[in-house]
Amino acid sequence: MRSLLTGTALGGILGAAAVGFAAMAWPQQDTSKPEDPRALTYQQIELFAEVFAHAQKDYVVPIDETEAMSAAINGMLTSLDPHSSYLDPEDYQSLQVQTSGEYGGLGIEVTMEDGAVKVISPMDGTPAARAGIQPGDFITAINGKPILGQTLNDAVKEMRGPKGTEIEITVLREGTEPFPVKLVREVIQQKSVTWRVEGGDIGYIRVSTFNERTDLLLEEALDALGRGPKVKGIVLDLRNNGGGLLDQAVKVADHFLSGGEVVSTQGRRPVDVARFNATRGEVFKGVPIAVLINGGSASASEIVAGALQDRERALVVGTTSFGKGSVQSVILLKTLPGAIRLTTARYYTPSGRSIQALGIEPDVMVTQVRLTEEELAKIQRWSEADLPHALENETGEGRKALRMPDEQPPEDYAGEDYQLETAIRLLREGRAQPSRLAMAND
Repeated sequence: MRSLLTGTALGGILGAAAVGFAAMAWPQQDTSKPEDPRALTYQQIELFAEVFAHAQKDYVVPIDETEAMSAAINGMLTSLDPHSSYLDPEDYQSLQVQTSGEYGGLGIEVTMEDGAVKVISPMDGTPAARAGIQPGDFITAINGKPILGQTLNDAVKEMRGPKGTEIEITVLREGTEPFPVKLVREVIQQKSVTWRVEGGDIGYIRVSTFNERTDLLLEEALDALGRGPKVKGIVLDLRNNGGGLLDQAVKVADHFLSGGEVVSTQGRRPVDVARFNATRGEVFKGVPIAVLINGGSASASEIVAGALQDRERALVVGTTSFGKGSVQSVILLKTLPGAIRLTTARYYTPSGRSIQALGIEPDVMVTQVRLTEEELAKIQRWSEADLPHALENETGEGRKALRMPDEQPPEDYAGEDYQLETAIRLLREGRAQPSRLAMAND
């Protein structure tokens, strides 16, 4: 049988190689470590140069030296935490395009885990959302080619492309076998804010991401709501919002606060130690607000939810958020084209808490589906804390265990969005009144 023959042949080769190695006279090496940590660093740099020289000279085929160096740099950065990486000129340009709010692709926020692309959240109204891609899905192959071994940036490049071109991704979802999904790329014009009126008197605002246009679009939504019939409550929906720009998160929270702190950041450099305060007048002052979050709410969306929760301005409803409490800076390089995306600070909510690896705990936990104790025990949730090399929370505290929700759909529920319906009901019951929230936190 071929498999047996292959195994036997391979064993013979490895055996010969082992004999050859055993017969070699290895040079004596100084394995002692220098006392000065900086000297050890220089020693490691010399080691890298020696390894690279061997790869250049001795590898079985000529190597792409530029690609090898980029991979080495990226490997160093990704070993620090899951959000730091090297951006070659093309990657840097792609990042600029993404934060501008328009690019060609599928419309998903992703990260890398265990060699596969993991979906944080699909963006509203995009090919990925319409195809039913869900938070927590793994993308294991693109057009039949396994992703294993690629960097996140490489995988994202493959998923992006000209409008109208087709792509097939292989999706692995908990409890199912891998299955293919065919998609047609579109120009992703992230209309990051949408709005409507629910039941004649509840303003519903959906913020799907935080890009350069988010604050402007939110102003338009708030203005439109203000010109209509008087609203008696506002739902701010941040579910499956994977984050984005820090300054946009501050501006969004600023609309709902009368002065005071929104968020603070702390890093090693003086420039990374800062406090961001609300500066403009609060809109819809005195009108109760409910903020919807879930496990796909990350980073910038957690800043907004945490600020409104700590400042007792909103009732947070849903399930525990993702738990990304770090800030990344994009630093242009002087010696080589491109940039690095580096985690440079942690952020803290107004009460001084870090949500890194913990997430925002809702005031009222509400699930979209009904759960039994047995089903709850089987759930394998995913969060920042589950990512490779994720920063720990500096308090040493771990993410809270799953518990039965405060609210869940009745057995005969036939609606479409129980979390939203619950948020609206809580607003109508007066549970999110600012004075009520202050009493609850006394």
